[in-house]
Amino acid sequence: MGPTLILYAVPFFLFTVILESYIVYKMHRDYVEAKDSMTSIGLGLGNLGIGFVTKAITFGASFYVYNNWKLFDLGQTWPVWVLAFFGEDLTYYWVHRISHEIRFYWASHMVHHSSPHYNLAAALRQTWTGNLSGGFIFWLWLPLIGVHPFIVMFFQQTSLLYQYWIHTELINKMPRWFEYILNTPSHHRVHHGTDLDYLDTNYAGVLIIWDRMFGSFVSENQRPQYGLTKQIESYNPAKIAFYEWVQIVKDVANAKSMKAVFGYIFGPPGWSDDGSRLTVTQMREQQKK
Repeated sequence: MGPTLILYAVPFFLFTVILESYIVYKMHRDYVEAKDSMTSIGLGLGNLGIGFVTKAITFGASFYVYNNWKLFDLGQTWPVWVLAFFGEDLTYYWVHRISHEIRFYWASHMVHHSSPHYNLAAALRQTWTGNLSGGFIFWLWLPLIGVHPFIVMFFQQTSLLYQYWIHTELINKMPRWFEYILNTPSHHRVHHGTDLDYLDTNYAGVLIIWDRMFGSFVSENQRPQYGLTKQIESYNPAKIAFYEWVQIVKDVANAKSMKAVFGYIFGPPGWSDDGSRLTVTQMREQQKK
């Protein structure tokens, strides 16, 4: 069930990417660039292809924990589905946040932020290394307490499907109640912004309430600049997929101490031993000064 939902949605993805591109073209806006969109589609297809192998790791781990270590036999009643929805979405929030705060996980996640454009095609920019870097481990608490792995996988996939439509500049604001509870194009545009006020905010999957609760919510005040603080000047999907991993290897190879090695791998993105690069926190402190 896990990968099937996404596979069924592929024709819809391609159709709406083309439709949005046509609308943007008729509006004479700069929201879409053909080569960039093809790169996004290539990264999405690569994610699906690699997923056939890496999903076996995540599925196997989930079923192993559920079959051998589960603490409760919760069954599959509707309260369990409700618990699973909130549990999965909260887990997504924290994993997403960690992926912006720890470079090891950012190396996989930065692929999704690598487009300087914000459109439906950019939603397809997905990591090729996310499962291999062990991010799936954070979801294992759900099968551990007795939530069936198929239920967890179902909500992981529906979360990704939900997040597809919010990658657009064609929708301004949703109704106020909707904006308060759920993730929207406006909220997620902020998340993809490279403006200093926008960096590392709005980590929500489906529910924006987690950002409001944990102090990471920022509302959209002006149109963001998109992409990375240092853009990757390439349309090569493979180069983008492994770019940050290569940079980590280079930094570690040149590190002068074990402390520096640890910092380059597990420190926040932008951390450097000699101060030649800045983290988001350091950039904000510098701005205040």
